Amino acid sequence: MNASDRTPADLLRSALAADPARPLVTYYDDATGERVELSVATFANWVAKTANLLQDGLCAEPGERIALLLPAHWQTAVWLLACASAGVVADLDGDPADADHVVAGPDRLDEGLACAGGRLALSLAPLGRRFPAPPAGYDDYAVEVPGQGDRFAPYAPVEPGAPALAVRDRAGGRTELTGAALVDRARADAARRGLGPGSRLLSGLAWDDWDGVAAGLYAPLAAGGSVVLCPHLDRLAPEDLAARVGSERATHRADAV
Repeated sequence: MNASDRTPADLLRSALAADPARPLVTYYDDATGERVELSVATFANWVAKTANLLQDGLCAEPGERIALLLPAHWQTAVWLLACASAGVVADLDGDPADADHVVAGPDRLDEGLACAGGRLALSLAPLGRRFPAPPAGYDDYAVEVPGQGDRFAPYAPVEPGAPALAVRDRAGGRTELTGAALVDRARADAARRGLGPGSRLLSGLAWDDWDGVAAGLYAPLAAGGSVVLCPHLDRLAPEDLAARVGSERATHRADAV
């Protein structure tokens, strides 16, 4: 990857320039049987549309905080990079009462109502389906995002030293990282895991702290690799997990089973 990359959005741009057709995020939901594979180009298109929705739909301004009440999921990965693209702080599993806006999954809608700002709901259903009707107090992301532009340009430059991500640390507290610090940590995690260009990391870690989200997104992105995201590995028999490692050509693993 480009050594001059200083923000998560830079990492994605470099991946897009290097090989837009290669897989970047492959997602399995072993509770539903869903499998989604996103190339770099497809993932970047989702990021652009979501960043436009953030900037023009929610009117989120640089430095504002978005509480992401979302699990390890390909759409969560999109939101993390969209926030970075727009200069908005992605507060993963943050307190919605302290956030300027909130994005909530179907199991956390009541919690998200504590946010006084804009609210978007994600069904997290296969194929990114809409809710049958928008949940009370929310706009449906799947309704709002398709009409957004396929290219994104922030109204103000996103500085590497600006806050980009808030996430739990290993001690149970909260860590806030600038874009530059996030990229540095992602590169360090990639090196620690032995990831490099073409590496394919199968991760079953929850996104409840930095280690989980780094393995599930940032470290493979920083290394020029890809991720196979499997948040429900506990549902697989050992022989099925071994078969998946083989079929997905995973070169590295990070799982809790």
